[in-house]
Amino acid sequence: MLIRKFGYIRVSSKDQHEGRQLASIKDLEIDDRDIFIDKQSGRDFQREQYQLLKRILRQGDILYIHSLDRFGRNKEEILTEWNEITKNIQADIVVLDMPLLDTTQYKDSLGTFIADLVLQILSWMAEEERTRIRKRQREGIDNALQRGVAFGRPRIQISEEFKQIYKKWKRGELTAVKAMEEVGVKKTTFYRLVREHEKELKINNQERRGKYNGI
Repeated sequence: MLIRKFGYIRVSSKDQHEGRQLASIKDLEIDDRDIFIDKQSGRDFQREQYQLLKRILRQGDILYIHSLDRFGRNKEEILTEWNEITKNIQADIVVLDMPLLDTTQYKDSLGTFIADLVLQILSWMAEEERTRIRKRQREGIDNALQRGVAFGRPRIQISEEFKQIYKKWKRGELTAVKAMEEVGVKKTTFYRLVREHEKELKINNQERRGKYNGI
């Protein structure tokens, strides 16, 4: 039976680099076509490359992972996927930075017990780290909000360009669609700006009339 070796790599976002993991996998002389890389969160296993890899794995194949947290960060799902690969598919998993998590080496009952115990502990640690990260992020956001930091896209303001396009639109020289294209905004934003600008014009007119009447 032909045994194939595969590598799986995960980084949390497109901005992170997979170089360290890739180097450790390539040291095993695994073909590039057999290395699968996902760039997304480890909160679940609904990842395109991982799911493709799992469909390819066959009995006796070996899957290499740099570290358990690169496999996933949810304890229950880590254990479910681990058992799916090692027990149902009957492929092996080797976690490179944790020698005890090497199912090619520990085939007897004691070895399996030790590996399962270590897996339980490490998967719990991976989930705890994810929880701590989320807590720190939440605390950082809360602190920023208390300081008045605004999140999300900057609110589009009325510009001189908008005022000129508004005049042309009101005179019938531009359709609403064309005006939106000229300003570079969507319908809801365009009409919000229109309402704000008209309110501003109304206030300015009232102020001017007040000054004129006071003379």
